[in-house]
Amino acid sequence: MILYCVNKNEQDTGEHEVHTLDCEHKPESENQIYLGRFNTCHEAINKAKEYYTNVDGCFYCSKECHTR
Repeated sequence: MILYCVNKNEQDTGEHEVHTLDCEHKPESENQIYLGRFNTCHEAINKAKEYYTNVDGCFYCSKECHTR
């Protein structure tokens, strides 16, 4: 299982990105909400939607969930 977080800060296009905790592009710890351990980024995206309605996967670490 993989550890995920979501960025508290919006991207310029308005979405909050979901990252794995080992991603080089993840936000600083004070700008993260820890989501938990999941088998897929799709599960992490669903969890992140409990915090934000506009969510997307990181291009680098959650490419299969990156839609923008």
